[in-house]
Amino acid sequence: MISRQPPAWLRHFLRIPPAERAGLVAGLIRFAPSLPATFSWGLVTGVAMSKSVMTVPEAIGMSLLVYAGSAQLAVLPLFAAGLPIWTVWLTAAVVNLRFVIFSAALQPHFSYLPLWRRTLLGSFNGDLHFVYFMQRYPVPNGYEPGKEGFFWGMALTNFLMWQVSSLIGILLAALFPDSWGLALAGTLALIPVMISTINSRSVMMAVAVSAVLALLCFDLPYRLGLVVAVIGAIAAGMVTDELAARATLRGLRKSRSRGPSSPATPATPVIAPEQSPPSEPPGGDRP
Repeated sequence: MISRQPPAWLRHFLRIPPAERAGLVAGLIRFAPSLPATFSWGLVTGVAMSKSVMTVPEAIGMSLLVYAGSAQLAVLPLFAAGLPIWTVWLTAAVVNLRFVIFSAALQPHFSYLPLWRRTLLGSFNGDLHFVYFMQRYPVPNGYEPGKEGFFWGMALTNFLMWQVSSLIGILLAALFPDSWGLALAGTLALIPVMISTINSRSVMMAVAVSAVLALLCFDLPYRLGLVVAVIGAIAAGMVTDELAARATLRGLRKSRSRGPSSPATPATPVIAPEQSPPSEPPGGDRP
């Protein structure tokens, strides 16, 4: 009896080391709750591209090659205004400067990989799964079994959902009237996901500072307000962590200066006066 071979994708999957396979599945499960938000944002971006001056093939090519919702939306008005291509490239590069910061944070985790693998990994980086990855691996210890698989599990899930939703938006844009306010719906879908990532005082401070800076710098050209907000958030988080570390260090120094607590002096026992034995009865015999 001739046994059928497993499909090609399964054979490739089984070639992956077991620890990385487990990490891949763990990353998929970790990112799964964020799929509705990713779908909403990709759908909004696809509809916006399709309703701009871009043709359907151009919009599909942009979705596959650029893979950055904020940059894709930022350059659409520039295409509509007929500005030079260098302006479009510069705007997209400025909006995506945050990924340079993300890549610098990931570098200690994957410095052991060859350059081409690090480049490929950085090309699939994204906002949400970068946050989730740093929450799971806050300390860059270099190689850890399953770490790369965990990253790829989230990255590939995010990429596939983004492309599917973006293509749906591009191909079916005519079915979504502008009165539906899809842009607002996509933003609202992302808010609960971002709130779930706030798990410390430093992150809370970073969110507050970035929100204020984003509002104050909203009218800056080329979406520079986004870059200012990202840099301000990182600075605020670092300062908060530094202040918390100093406060902890001061507490340790105070506790050391006090010295070990001296043991309590035991109370002097009160010795009862010795009682004289009862007098013997007459006759010298005790009862």
